Amino acid sequence: MTIPDMDSVAHPQERRFNPYTENGGTILAIAGADFSVIAGDTRQSEGYSIQTRYAPKVFRLTDRAVLAVNGFAADGNMFVKKVKQRLEWYRHAHAKDMPLRAIARLIQTMLYGRRFFPYYVYNILGGVEEDGTGAVYSFDPVGSYEREACRAAGAAQSLVQPFLDNQIYFKNQQAAPGTSHPSHLPLETVLSIVIDSFTSATERHIEVGDGLEIFIALAKGRTLQGMESIRGLQELTVTEDGERLFVMRRDLKKD
Repeated sequence: MTIPDMDSVAHPQERRFNPYTENGGTILAIAGADFSVIAGDTRQSEGYSIQTRYAPKVFRLTDRAVLAVNGFAADGNMFVKKVKQRLEWYRHAHAKDMPLRAIARLIQTMLYGRRFFPYYVYNILGGVEEDGTGAVYSFDPVGSYEREACRAAGAAQSLVQPFLDNQIYFKNQQAAPGTSHPSHLPLETVLSIVIDSFTSATERHIEVGDGLEIFIALAKGRTLQGMESIRGLQELTVTEDGERLFVMRRDLKKD
């Protein structure tokens, strides 16, 4: 029989369990005058190990709302599942989809309700409001949120957000004499900014890469102007005569 070490018996021992981990990846969203663009890469990693090269971080909620989640992948997948369940209940009770602003409040209350053992995810909700304007809502893990024109989150946030501040908010840019910066950029320009953001982040950050999924939510009655030349564009719209939702996919570096 092994005699226990008396030092270990005499002193209290601490056991610690951390239920969270960080699974890398990056998400972003940009709101336009009558559209929103929500994007995320598909790499899921932990430390220096790639767990999978295709783990979607952007999810369709309705034809007018898209949710991007980033952080702890298990919490993110469970949270998206619960949000979709609540939206399904609303659809059955009211025979219509929940408006984007109400979805933002729903997500806030769901996150705040778990504030003592929170979902370790940073959420970005993008889509089209009832008045036809594009909107982006960003959330922290315990439910604090605000509406913004653009937001990035995840491993490469420190690389992507300053770029968006410069290109979308025109920070540190001075307009030419007699002109002013536009309040909203056209869709074609926004898509090129999104692709450039992830291409540059992939070059500089090991936790970003493999694939890129870009969701495009269009207001009711908006034409497809600026999308004619997009290859591999897939429509996800379910209802007719309303908002339209599209997704495009691109490859990123896999090393």
